[in-house]
Amino acid sequence: MKPDTVLNNRLPSGVTGVILAGGSSSRMGSNKALLPYRGGRFIEAIHRQLLELFPEVLLVTNNPEQYEFLPCRKVADRYPDMGAFAGLHAGLYHAVTPHIFAVACDMPYLNSALIRRLSILCNETDVVIPEGEKGMEPLHAVYGKGCLPFMEQALEADRRRIVSFFPHVRVRRFSQEQVATIDPDFNSFRNVNTPSDYYHLRAEPFANAVCSQPRRSDAYS
Repeated sequence: MKPDTVLNNRLPSGVTGVILAGGSSSRMGSNKALLPYRGGRFIEAIHRQLLELFPEVLLVTNNPEQYEFLPCRKVADRYPDMGAFAGLHAGLYHAVTPHIFAVACDMPYLNSALIRRLSILCNETDVVIPEGEKGMEPLHAVYGKGCLPFMEQALEADRRRIVSFFPHVRVRRFSQEQVATIDPDFNSFRNVNTPSDYYHLRAEPFANAVCSQPRRSDAYS
């Protein structure tokens, strides 16, 4: 894609793209973010897609040496050993924009139109979160800086569920029906957790077919 086209496709400044890449990949048996995919590494494809939408993309990782090839700022957890919630907090804390769009590093079917729609809705609310077939999708959502104190209260109380701070902030849900108008098969929320998932992804890398059923990502667990 030409540079001027990329700039025209980007959202207005105010949202940073954040990739969470801190998990153990225990079910995969190796770091899934570094698996070969689309002529590069898995995480590179996600980074490229987000960079077409956002002026900056951050990578949250406690092992930055593994991602030296990725041309973006790397940030670490401020609350060690607290899972995806700590990664989300770190991305929001270090972002220079008022909001972030956060996504796990193991979602191969991200839909730019859906990401764009969620990000545009971030004004006058603290969280914009889509609903998939299994409920809310906190690892594919928009968060504002106003969430930080409530995130920190939850983390300091050892509450590791991302949604645990939601009662204290303004949350706008993007319903299943709304998601379906953009992504009718809910492919955006499907992830690659096992070698079998990865095999199916490589077999049909550009197809709309899904690689696995919706389930909790271990991209940052």
